[in-house]
Formats: sequence, C-alpha cells, structure tokens
Amino acid sequence: MSWLTLPRRPEPEVMHDAEDVDAYASAAAQAYLDAIDNTLVEHVLSLGRASGWLLDLGTGPGQIPLKIARRLPGLRVVGVDCSLNMIRAARRAAAEQGLEARSFFLVGDGNRLCFPDGFFDVVLSNSVLHHLADPVTVINEMTRVAKPDGLVLARDLRRPGRLTFPFHVGWYGRHYSGLMKKLFVDSVRAAYSGEELAELLERSRLAGARVFYHQRTHLGFVRDGHPGGSPARPVAPGNRSDIHKEEQGF
Repeated sequence: MSWLTLPRRPEPEVMHDAEDVDAYASAAAQAYLDAIDNTLVEHVLSLGRASGWLLDLGTGPGQIPLKIARRLPGLRVVGVDCSLNMIRAARRAAAEQGLEARSFFLVGDGNRLCFPDGFFDVVLSNSVLHHLADPVTVINEMTRVAKPDGLVLARDLRRPGRLTFPFHVGWYGRHYSGLMKKLFVDSVRAAYSGEELAELLERSRLAGARVFYHQRTHLGFVRDGHPGGSPARPVAPGNRSDIHKEEQGF
C-alpha cells in the first residue's frame, strides 16, 4: 500500500441511537443531501425499470425508495434496515406521502434476507457498503434476491487519498455541522476506493458488474441485467474479470 493511500477505518454497521437517526433525518431534509439523493433516483430511472418490485437495502428513513415510488406508479418498493428507529421513520414518511399501499419497510439483515431467490426487478443500496463487516456476503444476497435479468445497483461514498482527505471532507462536508459532520467524516474514512470495490466484486457473484464514479464524491457498481449486460455468475478461485470503470454523469 502506498503511503499516499489513506487506510480504511470501518464504521459501525447500524445506527440504533435515536440521536443518530435524528441527525441523519434532519440532514436528509437539507437541499444539498436531497439533491445528491435525486441524482441516484435519476440514475435508477434512466435504466428503464418502471414496474415490478424494488428492494432498497439499508433504506434508512426511506427517502430514496419513496422518491422512486412517486415517480414510477407501477413499481412497489420494499425497504430493509437493521435499525428499528430508521424503519419507524420510513413508515411515517410513507404514511405522510400517501404511499402505504406501494411501500413496505421491514427490519432485516442484509447478510440473510428473508426474500426468495429471484424475486425483485430492482435491488438497490445507497451508502451502505462502507458500514458492512462482510460486503461480499451482502453483495451476494443482493444478487440472489434479484431476478436473473434484474437491475442490481449500489452507490456509496468514495474515499480520497491521504493528502486530499482533509480538503475533501472540509469542502463536501461544509453543509453539515455537529453530529452530522462527524458522521460524514467517519463515513468517508470508512468508504472504499475504486480499486477496493473492484476487488470486492471479483470475489462476489457480481464479478462482471461495472464500477462507476459519480463526480468526486461517490462510486458504485451496477449490473443492468439487460441482454448484453453483465449476468451474475459464480467466481472460481483465481478467476479475474475485467471491471469497467466509467464516469457516471448522473
């Protein structure tokens, strides 16, 4: 590892404390974070899955699946999170927006999802990977519950190098204060680099997925599931696939 590489510092998997939930929910209402969420929503919508079932893993207070449900009346959404407080917040938001009939929020563990194989048309996660003790297991579960031609997409924060880290968190964290600022800095420190994410994918059932970057702040992976896309497949020991890295304009 180069001395310029900032080592990952893992973050707790679950926000259980009501204080953490309040900080996250209040920040989510800010225009800046709302705009970031909107870019992910637009990315999902651009991939053409307008009906069926969507799963959002690590849904938090549910803002992203609810945004998608409002835009796509033919889609039913399910949000799963380990935190009961987050699920309660998501259910309240669904009720306030009149989306209870098409949105369902459950306490669950991404390592052992309760859904059958090949059930969901879309499987999504946002800012979850950096929390996970075993991301490969969760990536495999996302793949398992997705239809063979289903869309699997995850986006997360992107960890910068050692020299740029203080400037990165100072600039992109300028909209936050107090506990939310601390949570942001801790999350960036726990996030993956593009090379690390590619290595995780190569050890998973999504070894053919594309790694993408969103501006300087986020990265992720996508399997679009359409003909000519990247199918899920088992990975034999020593089998390395080409991981495509691309700048995503969304």
